[in-house]
Amino acid sequence: MGPSTTETIGGEARHLLRLALPVVMALLGTMMMGFVDTLMVGRVSVDALAAVAIANFWIFATLQMALGVLFGLDPIVAQAHGAGEGERAGLALQQGVVLAAVLSVLLVFLWSFSENVLLLMGQDPELAAGAHTYTRVQLPSVPFLLGAAALRQYLQARELVRPAMWVVLIANLWNVFFNWVFIFGHLGAPALGVEGAGIATSLTRILSGLALVALVWFRGYHLGGWVPWSRAALDPAGLRRLLSMGIPISVQMGLEMWAFSGSNLVAGWLGTQALAAHTIVLNLASITFMLPLGIAQGTAVRVGNLIGAGQPERARRASWVGIAGGGGIMTLSALLFVLLRDVLPRAYTPDAAVIALATSILPIAAAFQVFDGIQVVACGVLRGLGRPRPAAVFNLIGYWILGLPIGIWLALRTNAGLAGLWWGLAGGLSLVAIALLIWIARSGQDAFRETGSH
Repeated sequence: MGPSTTETIGGEARHLLRLALPVVMALLGTMMMGFVDTLMVGRVSVDALAAVAIANFWIFATLQMALGVLFGLDPIVAQAHGAGEGERAGLALQQGVVLAAVLSVLLVFLWSFSENVLLLMGQDPELAAGAHTYTRVQLPSVPFLLGAAALRQYLQARELVRPAMWVVLIANLWNVFFNWVFIFGHLGAPALGVEGAGIATSLTRILSGLALVALVWFRGYHLGGWVPWSRAALDPAGLRRLLSMGIPISVQMGLEMWAFSGSNLVAGWLGTQALAAHTIVLNLASITFMLPLGIAQGTAVRVGNLIGAGQPERARRASWVGIAGGGGIMTLSALLFVLLRDVLPRAYTPDAAVIALATSILPIAAAFQVFDGIQVVACGVLRGLGRPRPAAVFNLIGYWILGLPIGIWLALRTNAGLAGLWWGLAGGLSLVAIALLIWIARSGQDAFRETGSH
């Protein structure tokens, strides 16, 4: 007699938890580096903090698009690993590294014009110049950053999730040390302020990339999924396949990211207090988002592995376990947002008006949380299946055709103000989540069978 459904679901949940927890730790560690940078640069001056903030907006917006392309490795490597085809997984990594090199050239080109871009966006010339200084010194780190990202996706897809976690956690120590040396001028180094913060970030990325490569090589994590380098890494068909997976993921991530960047602009039109309250709530939502994002990456790996192993029914079950986990963890976050709505904003500001406005928005953000947890894991399911295009389409409709325009109308044309903006975003996000659930429940059934039969 086989195991019961409850036991099977419990087993999937435990397996997913083992995959997701180290990923969540790595994501939180990466976010912590940005938080520490903000604290340390803020001690230099308000202008220094503002320059780094607008620089990071531009860096993050372009970097996430490049990382999205490399996420195309998820289904290819995961399915190859599940099928026991280690050579195919290794070749996919090599093609990912080649693609990372090309993307590095594009990013370096874009970042070289940071000041011009920020000036075109209407930023203060002095702040734009400081932001350019901060960005320019990071250019040498770009190949290391994207190369490490390709390696990280390869490792995750092979269920090797701890190496990246340890590297990120140790990198936090390097980051604090380099910031201390180059921002404030210690151990004989000059106090470089904003430029020093950029140098610290660059050195941290370079060391992290080298450390991850060294860890993989000396611990033999590549064994069983590697082939010697050859001209096959430049095979146009393989690179096209990787791009066909990665570009829709990049577009989906870009549509979501730029929608929230646009929401910052709208909040700014409502006044300084509204922008401050919006920033506080969005920051809280970003922190809790790391939890379902880790579950999403673990789900993408699990689904891809099971598809590769020719077990589409188990992959389907793993998908729904992951979605339930993402929705469940964000339901708890939503509950905290509601119960602690008077407390959480006080950690950011003593301003009573900003606190009151943020407090009024947090219950809306609570509803937003639940749908956010569902949609991000559902996107992970589609990545594991190798079907990322529907997520891009749903994001276009949910955010740009419905959510953001409705939010802008409610915020600027009615008395709803900032709450109207958040209702628009929450509504658009809920539509994305529901559309993804319907696709997985209906069209996804065929996708599991078709993908699993290859």
